[in-house]
Amino acid sequence: MIHETLVFLKNSLNAHLHASGKPHDPKEDQVVFPVGQNTENLTFKLGAISVMMLNIEQEEVLRAPNLYRRTMPDGSVQRVNPEIRLNLYVLFVSYYQQYEDSLRNLSAVIQYFQNHRIFTHEDSPELNEGIEQLMIELITLPFAEHNEVWSSLRVPYRPSVLYKIKTLVFDGDALPTAPLMAEQDIKVLE
Repeated sequence: MIHETLVFLKNSLNAHLHASGKPHDPKEDQVVFPVGQNTENLTFKLGAISVMMLNIEQEEVLRAPNLYRRTMPDGSVQRVNPEIRLNLYVLFVSYYQQYEDSLRNLSAVIQYFQNHRIFTHEDSPELNEGIEQLMIELITLPFAEHNEVWSSLRVPYRPSVLYKIKTLVFDGDALPTAPLMAEQDIKVLE
């Protein structure tokens, strides 16, 4: 589901930039993933906006009160594995030959997500069926943390913006042979 989320964001931003006439070459994607699997060989494509996941965090606030219990539509209760709700921290890096182009395209990313803060199946039919909705939140890091991010990437700073993508739900499957016990009164003998 993480892959589907990042590909969806990349493709929807590409479609927006193509429609607005931003790309230099209409045949080539302007929003891409970085090249390289580790910090020793990570590179951002020149003339493009790179989409990169920086972190994953578990969403603790929206948890169900009883993690192992689910009430079905027919009223029955099933024992389930608890769902895991995740937030993704995604960095959009604008890297162009001319610094002005980097800033212009970074502004286009910010403007797009300002106008599209929530993605649902109604407004984005290409959103994966396993994803109920995506909420986009701009994150501003303090200078020290921003410096740590770029130092850990081991690449020179590029104009960039960080977004928190909320909330992906990895749903627990129903356990096949573990019905819940009914509540019973227990009397203590004195």
